[in-house]
Amino acid sequence: MGDTAASTWMRRALHLAASGPWPDPNPRVGCVIVAPDGEVVAEGHHHGAGTPHAEIVALRTAGSRARGATAYVTLEPCAHTGRTGPCADALVVAGVARVVFAQSDPNPDATGGAERLHAAGVDVIGGVLADEATALNARWARGVALGRPLVTWKFAATLDGRSAASDGTSQWLTGDAARADTHTLRATRDAVLVGTGTVLVDDPRLTARMPDGGLAPRQPLRVVMGLRDVPESAQVHDAPGEVLHLRTRDPEIALKELWDRGVRDVWLEGGPTLAATFITAGLVDDVYAYLAPALLGSGRAAVDDLGITTITDVRRLEVVDVEVIGGDVRVHARPSDPTEEEK
Repeated sequence: MGDTAASTWMRRALHLAASGPWPDPNPRVGCVIVAPDGEVVAEGHHHGAGTPHAEIVALRTAGSRARGATAYVTLEPCAHTGRTGPCADALVVAGVARVVFAQSDPNPDATGGAERLHAAGVDVIGGVLADEATALNARWARGVALGRPLVTWKFAATLDGRSAASDGTSQWLTGDAARADTHTLRATRDAVLVGTGTVLVDDPRLTARMPDGGLAPRQPLRVVMGLRDVPESAQVHDAPGEVLHLRTRDPEIALKELWDRGVRDVWLEGGPTLAATFITAGLVDDVYAYLAPALLGSGRAAVDDLGITTITDVRRLEVVDVEVIGGDVRVHARPSDPTEEEK
């Protein structure tokens, strides 16, 4: 098997994997099964939690033609039993002669497939287009490493850092294009999270909406965090789907419950108090700041007190990108890795 052929089939498997859903509790995985004569006998990709893994989809299509074939898989076949059985065992039973995979499985609960395949006499090769496969599931892998959902904090503010005027009014700081961009990004997350204060004061719907005002095809779970009751009349109840009320002020407890529910990517849109709570706990992984070219001079700050009293303790962010959207500026940044600053 030449390197060129392996890269070609793995690239096809990566293309299939990209069709899978994200966010999802499981990674996006693709599989291509190729006969010894070079004929593709089956393809498959994972369609989301609770559905067959990519290898199983492809094996069911291949049937007896899988015997003696090579399976190209974007992620090391799993060796554990969850909602589905171990893919490594299924490949052995099907008589696959060789398994080529891209990324080793970073999930400690699922790893070990390569060893199981090798022990069963299957030729195993790993690391083919590993960087591309890793990039495809970067957010999933980060969540696995942290053992919690990833958190993206979104806020809108004036250039002087105000999220509302002194009388409490805040609609609309940014223009239509920036708000549409927010809804597009909101729809790519598992859940949108706010505090009870935001619900009581701003009465948001927390839905992902299209430019015409209609609901986006995919809606995140609407989550409210805090001890106060959420009125039945609140607009958060008006759209289809579940509204989850987490009766806690502890962000770690909230994220654990969401993780246990299968939530892997959280869009944090709470007010300055909730934002400060997550930031000081070290639980913000990305920041999207929508800055309006405007000044208020007074009013509510975008974030509450972070306990910083001297410039040496400033919380640095690394800029990922900056984009002008309509008449506003969107800054995407991430907290700096403190281990890097110490080098």
